[in-house]
Amino acid sequence: MSSVGWYALLLLAVGLWRLVELVISARNRAWALQRGGVETGQGHFPAMAALHTALLVGCLVEVVVADRPFVPVLGWTMVAVLVVTQALRMWCMHALGRQWNTRVVVVPGMPRVTSGPYRLRWLPHPNYLVVVVEGLALPLVHTAWVTAVVFTVLNAVLLLRFRIPAEEAALARLHDARA
Repeated sequence: MSSVGWYALLLLAVGLWRLVELVISARNRAWALQRGGVETGQGHFPAMAALHTALLVGCLVEVVVADRPFVPVLGWTMVAVLVVTQALRMWCMHALGRQWNTRVVVVPGMPRVTSGPYRLRWLPHPNYLVVVVEGLALPLVHTAWVTAVVFTVLNAVLLLRFRIPAEEAALARLHDARA
């Protein structure tokens, strides 16, 4: 099988895992809403979902259309980076438990998670570090550098202008309600 074929399988595997995450997220969202959870920041979610879908499609399209080569030292290094990011993602999901979600849902009375990677005060959103690093590494497995740059810029806008402020505001409201 060609390197493009293997890369397409990698992208398919990542895409399938994203679908699993959406199922877990929907289950956790339902659990949270049953317990009085409040969802905020819904307006940016469709753009985030579209961007993450476009990342997978863009990776393959760029490799095929621009005839991007597989550069072994870069490609295998980025595969190793992806393995590490997935491990960190699993750690984040495990630490957050039922509070992990692809959406911003806060359950009144639930404490803010401060275990696992969330105990690092200087890195309040470790899951977003995973997204940023993965958004660079996944395209660079097969030198799809345009996709890496475009995703990184658009993801930074979504995270910094919309998603992280929405989460921080929701968590602050929860904290203020308890005070």
